[in-house]
Amino acid sequence: MHRLRLVLVRTRFPENIGTAARASANFGHSPLYLVRPERWTREKALPLATSQGAPLLDTLTVCDDLAEAVAPCSLVVGTTARTGGWRRQLSTPRQAAAEVAARLAAGEQVALVFGPEDRGLSNADLEHCGRLATIPTAPDASSLNLAQAVLLLVYECRLALPGAPRLDDHGALSRRVTREERDLLDATLKRSLMDIGFLRPDNPDYFFLPLARFLDRADVRRHEMDLLMGICRRMARRAASSSVDPASARPAAGAGPEN
Repeated sequence: MHRLRLVLVRTRFPENIGTAARASANFGHSPLYLVRPERWTREKALPLATSQGAPLLDTLTVCDDLAEAVAPCSLVVGTTARTGGWRRQLSTPRQAAAEVAARLAAGEQVALVFGPEDRGLSNADLEHCGRLATIPTAPDASSLNLAQAVLLLVYECRLALPGAPRLDDHGALSRRVTREERDLLDATLKRSLMDIGFLRPDNPDYFFLPLARFLDRADVRRHEMDLLMGICRRMARRAASSSVDPASARPAAGAGPEN
């Protein structure tokens, strides 16, 4: 994300620069470029940047004009809340992020440009932007602060990059089970339910079918299979130590498949 620069134009309050730095740090530490900030002081920005965003405050660049800030970039995306007229060709953050990610993957530099808190980018500013992006909001609450806008755009860009972290990478979701694993799970569940007398041994497949369909809809993951297999092992031990007679089993009401 170091080739993705965040350009803040005529920002009014240093505190907002601090929160923007923190937002940038959350998703890859894209460098900050300030274009003629009104009251830039690091001391006021630092508390809101936190320790994560502080390095971005130390390395930011202050520019005299927008042209200087975006000069080396092959793609410049301006943000605007205004629609209609000549601004009809607007992208959502996700649409813009797809093009941003492609440029970054090609080794090019890209700029995301954000305007002043009170009025946004001027028409003159937007002349330096090859693309325009807007964040769809509720009509009766359309105002976003600077850090919110930065966070949304940078998040989408981060997510669009090849190799971006996914839930699977952090263990929140494991992979889906294979057909072979699912067959093993079904066979183990079926045997366990027979052991505790839930399925009739004369036709277990028929009464197991509703559960199999339920598991189909559940899109079973590997960690979920491990949990179910553990339950089956416990059921098997309990059945072995009890006097359950599978031959006397009766399925629960409604346990059979629908006609």
